Amino acid sequence: MKHQGLVHDAASGWRAPLPANLDSARTLVLAFSAPDLAQDSQPFVDLAAAFPSAVVIGCSTSGEIADQRVHDGSVSVAVAQFDHTDLRLASTRIDGIADSYSAGARLARELVSDDLRAVFVLSGGLEVNGTQLVDGLAAGVKSETVITGGLAGDCGRFATTWIYAQGERRSQHACAVGLYGNRLRVGHGFDIGCLAFGPERRITRSVGNELFELDEKPALDLYKAYLGERAAGLPGTALLFPLTVRRDVSDPGELVRTILAVDEDAKSLRFAGDIPQGGIARLMRVNTEKLIGSAGEASRRALAPLLDAQDALLISVSCIGRRMVLGERTDEEIEAVLDNAPPRTTHVGFYSYGEISPGFNRCAELHNQTMTVTAFGEV
Repeated sequence: MKHQGLVHDAASGWRAPLPANLDSARTLVLAFSAPDLAQDSQPFVDLAAAFPSAVVIGCSTSGEIADQRVHDGSVSVAVAQFDHTDLRLASTRIDGIADSYSAGARLARELVSDDLRAVFVLSGGLEVNGTQLVDGLAAGVKSETVITGGLAGDCGRFATTWIYAQGERRSQHACAVGLYGNRLRVGHGFDIGCLAFGPERRITRSVGNELFELDEKPALDLYKAYLGERAAGLPGTALLFPLTVRRDVSDPGELVRTILAVDEDAKSLRFAGDIPQGGIARLMRVNTEKLIGSAGEASRRALAPLLDAQDALLISVSCIGRRMVLGERTDEEIEAVLDNAPPRTTHVGFYSYGEISPGFNRCAELHNQTMTVTAFGEV
């Protein structure tokens, strides 16, 4: 496997020449872009010209990850030419939140095969129920298939996100690349680094990813009471106070959910993934040191299948809420991911509105407030 990382700055262009010699049908190009570059197609024109045979996918972000740094106003790119792994691209429109499961199922139908080892999926980050998208995709492939990826961001504006696939930038779409063959090594890991506080509350009314009542009281009113004066900044300030959710009292696996939108009339909160009615919810707060440590732990888990490898493509998808808390220390989270990486590693990724990785005995989950790491290599 040959690989290289690249960065395009809006002001100065590409920092290094594009390695067109790596173009092939087995080449994967990942391009994570600042949302404002939607008006500047030149970086994507360049990528299409340099890699006409490759699978090129990407999305808008809330911060672009390249090597050990986080960038804004850039396109962070990884080019990986596999020696033995075949690739296949699928994409679909998401016709509203209710279409999320079906959209995932459509992606699965395009990708499913006996030798499918892994799927990396990107979706618009707003008009989607990430849980349902992932469930639809997972239901259509073998249970041992590793599914990872993330939901696009737009720097906390919650206005417009997009994905890039098949040479076009598209809103309200999802795309996925399937990786095939028994020579592929794939690792995955996620970790949270948040602390729960306050009482547990029963989810007494919810529909899909919209929460209406906790303990039979309006969810938005309770949430605002916790946030105090920070409530004026909703939904953005909600990234600092996610919810931890269990499906029922006996469920040991906790999912973290962050808010994407509020409905003042319905007194409801809309999340990136499902909020199960009858489940248990509890407020969380974040801790800087634990966030940085959790990034390193996620990376260690992802790299476990590649411990003796010399080469790796490492993809980090982290929540925008973590970046808001870390502030000037955000680069430390990214550095922690690389602490145990193979000597020849290309590292790329983005800050997201939702992270996708296996978890809690499921082949894929929609997470929030996590660092997720995917590692690809070959034998």
